[in-house]
Amino acid sequence: MNDYQSDPEKKPTNIEAPLAYPSPQKKGLLRKLGPLGFLLIFIFSKLKYLAVILQIGKFKTFITMLISIWAYAMFWGWPFAVGFVALLFIHEMGHVVALRMQGIKATAPMFIPFMGAFIGMKQMPDNAFAEAVMAYGGPFLGTLGAIVCAGIGLLTGNPFWHALAMTGFLLNLFNLLPISPLDGGRIIGVISPKLWIVGLIGAIALFYYTWSPIIGLIIIMGSFQIYSSSKRSAAEKARYYTVTPGKRIAMGAAFLALLAVTSFGMLAMQIPLDNFQKYGSVTPERVEDNNSLIRIR
Repeated sequence: MNDYQSDPEKKPTNIEAPLAYPSPQKKGLLRKLGPLGFLLIFIFSKLKYLAVILQIGKFKTFITMLISIWAYAMFWGWPFAVGFVALLFIHEMGHVVALRMQGIKATAPMFIPFMGAFIGMKQMPDNAFAEAVMAYGGPFLGTLGAIVCAGIGLLTGNPFWHALAMTGFLLNLFNLLPISPLDGGRIIGVISPKLWIVGLIGAIALFYYTWSPIIGLIIIMGSFQIYSSSKRSAAEKARYYTVTPGKRIAMGAAFLALLAVTSFGMLAMQIPLDNFQKYGSVTPERVEDNNSLIRIR
């Protein structure tokens, strides 16, 4: 799942705390805990250094990326985990590029295992069209990454790349669901926020068939977004959603085109993966060639 958080610039303030000495009661508590107490003190003393490191943007991305790779590797293995996190990174960088093209500063991506990744924005886009462009950048660049994986699979015949490409297409297709806070909800918002209700109904139906906790969380967040939007004043809505018909049509066409590409990509990758399961090769022709070689020998 992909999310966006406003991250306003704040001036750091350095506050020096006076030295504190342990009271006899605390000593008695440590004595009761024994080695466990000293172990806890050691762990917490190291966590403060980790907190300092995480304040640096590059380390945030790198460390959370490593944690996500480790988490996914437990289920899919290291090679696929690295590839999947790389596709997530490409997707998020699509948002970053789209924001910076509009002059909006964005933070480096942060990764959350089994939840996806997110970026922070220093400010909100000026209007619904600018927000839609920002949202479109993620699945657009992410789909290009999946296409590259599919091309490598086509050239090498390695099913690993087909599986990675299919996962990339699925990831970006899922993000195109027309419900906020997913990218699709932010994109169709420029057409009409009323379409969020359609997306919400679709998400509820999908949750009924999958019982996915992630989809359940999206339903909750989407419902809150619809409620918050309904509480906006008419003047505020008019200002934010005033977009020319040409921009609405262009964004709608771009949305449908990306929806078609990701859907077709998933179906196309299913064919070589099915062939590999049945014949041990992604192409039946290669299997026939191998059989003919065996007969000649």
